Amino acid sequence: MATDRLTIALAQINLSVGDIEGNRETIRAFRRKAAEAGADLVLFPELAISGYPPEDLVLRRGYQKGCRIAIEELAADTKEGPAMVVGMPWVMTGQLYNAVALLDEGEIKAVVTKRDLPNYGPFDEKRVFASGMMPEPVMFRGIKLGIVICEDMWKPYACGHTAKMGAEMLLAINGSPYEMNKFAVRHKLARARVFETGLPLAYINQICGQDELVFDGGSFIYDTEGVCKAQGPLWREHLMITKWERTKAGWQPQEGEKLADTDFSNSFQGPEAVYQAMILGLRDYVEKNGFPGVLLGLSGGIDSALAAAVAVDALGPDKVWTVMLPSPFTSEDSLEDAQATANCLGCRYDVLPISNVMQVLEQSLAETFTGKQRDTTEENLQSRIRGLALMALSNKFGWMLLATGNKSELSTGYATLYGDMCGGYAVLKDVYKATVTAVAKWRNENRPEGARGPAGAVMPARVISKPPTAELKPNQTDQDTLPPYDVLDDILKGLVELDQSVDDIVARGHQREIVVKVWHMLDKAEYKRRQAPPGVKLSTRAFGKDRRYPITNKYRGR
Repeated sequence: MATDRLTIALAQINLSVGDIEGNRETIRAFRRKAAEAGADLVLFPELAISGYPPEDLVLRRGYQKGCRIAIEELAADTKEGPAMVVGMPWVMTGQLYNAVALLDEGEIKAVVTKRDLPNYGPFDEKRVFASGMMPEPVMFRGIKLGIVICEDMWKPYACGHTAKMGAEMLLAINGSPYEMNKFAVRHKLARARVFETGLPLAYINQICGQDELVFDGGSFIYDTEGVCKAQGPLWREHLMITKWERTKAGWQPQEGEKLADTDFSNSFQGPEAVYQAMILGLRDYVEKNGFPGVLLGLSGGIDSALAAAVAVDALGPDKVWTVMLPSPFTSEDSLEDAQATANCLGCRYDVLPISNVMQVLEQSLAETFTGKQRDTTEENLQSRIRGLALMALSNKFGWMLLATGNKSELSTGYATLYGDMCGGYAVLKDVYKATVTAVAKWRNENRPEGARGPAGAVMPARVISKPPTAELKPNQTDQDTLPPYDVLDDILKGLVELDQSVDDIVARGHQREIVVKVWHMLDKAEYKRRQAPPGVKLSTRAFGKDRRYPITNKYRGR
């Protein structure tokens, strides 16, 4: 018998790739909460039972079988209480699909497969999944549900098809990773599907860090007029209860909970969002991989200070160990600023001088280097000694080493392989220098929700304002080698994110000589980036899966 009222719960949960049993229990726990709230149907994210994205892990037959068994167990749970829509990998007719199951009355009532498989940026679903059929409406207690999976909402075809076949509402099941500005894009696309189909839409997204991706949640509901009726939080697990009723114009959601900031500005795409993404990405990477904590070199500069602040906010000060490794070129200001930063954060701080190691190593190399002038080789020895010492601490105590370099440095090769690039995770890998400064200023004035670090400033103001320097030789600054960071970052965004030509970037007001120099530095450093640790994706084109360039590359734009 058809009903005129429906309560739909959106379970925005943190899932782990490969943890089938753990994911099953998380789903059960949120279903129980939804049952207590009177829900008829609970929506869970894309590939919830397997974790998303599972990459080649999903090709293992045992893994596929484990996911099927878990789904069957969850189906048995629905003999009483709310039904569920759960994302899963599913084998049918000898092919593997990215799918969702409607579980109700103790059974798997229906399976819907993903039609449009993303194969760009960090996604390569065509590598592991077969493309499914156009989604047909699924009958649920007299209601025709139009269930679509992630990318099938981003384009009009699947939603249009299920609407044409009689669907009464759209349920979009997602695993949509964070990017700057992407939150507003999701809302824009959802409204477009609403206007095209004339149907209300519920959008569920997961919340977690998974290797280089971070998922920000932000689930929402739209009515048939394109009005956002409910909006869940970002960056944390949440169960959002929404009420629906059948009207003369069809099904409509009632007004529900909303965020205070609905203009999609700072809290979604500014420094706060970048900082929250770094916190969640690092926290899940460390905790899900079982590290007891992280350690990092604290130089007295802004990059390591911000990395330390993210680590403390992600893990707590007791799980962050900072180490200053001064050389003869380390200034008193840097020593003071490193100590002051550690004091602000309340984390462990040790000083391990490297001058004696430098002297011994240079003496060992002196005869071989006879007749050669001092150059960046000797400068890099310092960075590599620091990397060696920090990795020794990591080996001895089991704490993961955190690399502290930013995207501007990694782009241009202004980083030392087997030196400051050492580490298991690079928290600033996708953050340009100008953004580092903006985020550091923001954190000094704000304590984000969910942070485990202290309130108040997390670094001295001088750390943010002083000229950046590697301090590998006397009176050195970054601008001895690089253009000013505002110029450099804008050129890099054109080259990396936008794939622009030299002429395009020059037309924006940059000097051709500088643009060509930056381009050559970018190409020349590809071999370094190929050996860099993973780090959270924040932009539309992060280094790693997003941007796959050949190391051997003779293209020069002619």
